Amino acid sequence: MSYLVANIPPIQCYIKKEYLYDLQKGHGEFEPCYWVSVKSIKGKALYIESLLTNYGALYDKLPISAYVWKTDINQNEQLPLDFLEIWDAFSYNISVIEKKTLSKLDVMVYMKDRKYYKGEYMFTIDSCSSEPNELNISLSETPNEHKSFNIIKLDNGQFAAQPNNRILFYDQSLTPLGINKPDFKVSTKEFLCEKGTKWSVGDEDDFFYEFTSSVT
Repeated sequence: MSYLVANIPPIQCYIKKEYLYDLQKGHGEFEPCYWVSVKSIKGKALYIESLLTNYGALYDKLPISAYVWKTDINQNEQLPLDFLEIWDAFSYNISVIEKKTLSKLDVMVYMKDRKYYKGEYMFTIDSCSSEPNELNISLSETPNEHKSFNIIKLDNGQFAAQPNNRILFYDQSLTPLGINKPDFKVSTKEFLCEKGTKWSVGDEDDFFYEFTSSVT
């Protein structure tokens, strides 16, 4: 678990150049780069740091809308930041993982305009409140509020950071052509193994305890 900043895969892509000039100029131009890290500040969009290879410069604190993986994009198909990432960061504590079962799977992302957009799964950013000596001011561990950020390479050239419940994943050997539409409810319960049980081994010292003691 990283605090504030975490390494991410070195994705080769491009920055929309206007983001390098505070949106004042450079529109329609692109600068090649590699992703370096991600920054998670509660209540703000995820910020990506990248290496601009033509300059040898690091540039950080750019949202995911600043990046494309190809330059022959259709401007009319470009989605705004609040479509690409619908939730701000939940916590300063994050981890980054590539879910190998989902590696490079084709996906369909359900966006705010109620349309599906094709893409490919890349990796996931998740968060929690991991410091027990600090006040937990986030909802990152609340079952019905917690969201993951699955990073998706969209067919339109952009990248997206979407929660599980906005994505359909397609595996040619596992999912049928006519998949069912999910109609599930949000999980609101916390599941605990030790609370409310009617037995205890606190009085046992045998290696393989026989559970002779119980709590009623």
